[in-house]
Amino acid sequence: MKLVVVTGVSGAGKSTALHALEDLGFYCADNLPMPLLPKFIELLAVREEIARAALVVDARSGDFLDDTRPVLADLRAAGHSIDVLYLDAPDDILLRRFSETRRRHPLSGTDIRAGLLAERARLSTLRQEATALMDTADLTVHGLRAAVLERYGRPDSSLAVSMLSFGFKYGLPVEADMVLDVRFLRNPFFIESLAPLSGQDEPVMRYVMENPETLLFLDRAEELLALCIAAFEREGKSYATVAIGCTGGRHRSVVVAHELGRRLARVSNVTVRHRDLNRGRPENA
Repeated sequence: MKLVVVTGVSGAGKSTALHALEDLGFYCADNLPMPLLPKFIELLAVREEIARAALVVDARSGDFLDDTRPVLADLRAAGHSIDVLYLDAPDDILLRRFSETRRRHPLSGTDIRAGLLAERARLSTLRQEATALMDTADLTVHGLRAAVLERYGRPDSSLAVSMLSFGFKYGLPVEADMVLDVRFLRNPFFIESLAPLSGQDEPVMRYVMENPETLLFLDRAEELLALCIAAFEREGKSYATVAIGCTGGRHRSVVVAHELGRRLARVSNVTVRHRDLNRGRPENA
């Protein structure tokens, strides 16, 4: 069993690190008492699909932390790979983070500085056992996530990109990370023979793609999205949704989403979805 124990002071980013490990396929648990760790691994060992696990162990465990050294020694002697990731940051950074989130410190309530002092003392054994120390002072949430992914291995596939066509008349997709508006392109709806069709039909696709403005837009959008995808991956983002909208979501946006999905497949794992394709013939496509 490959086990990562995430620990450190409150406000240093333990939850962010655990979520990143979960995205990597680790079986994750939070605030497990140290004496239960051997039983935890024993239960997971019978599940063939679970080869890696991660858990947060911190000052909330209280006196259970006294068992840290013998428990870890026994597990390593049994052949398990144990990595202890200790997250820390200077007190002034942690105080600012508590102020921004208005959280209470788990050991001392509103006296954050006293709580941090007590917490560091309680975690001293775990810090000595750490195989990796990470100072998160200069890391954003995305930066910490990227650092964890870099250390423990990114997912097998690249960033998952969902290319989503939609109609503005039905509202913006709430899941969109980026929105591209193609209502400036000439509209097939106003061609009598094309209006009943959709962007999945060859005559509509040809009409949209024969427009020089469409080709220019596709070239520029491809360049922009390739840049964004690379940046998202560096931040450790697992997925992104690019929404492409026309008026009704049946013609122009469908064609453009399909073509951008085809082009960007060379740099990422892309799926194409059409939210409003089956809403029926709209008043304005």
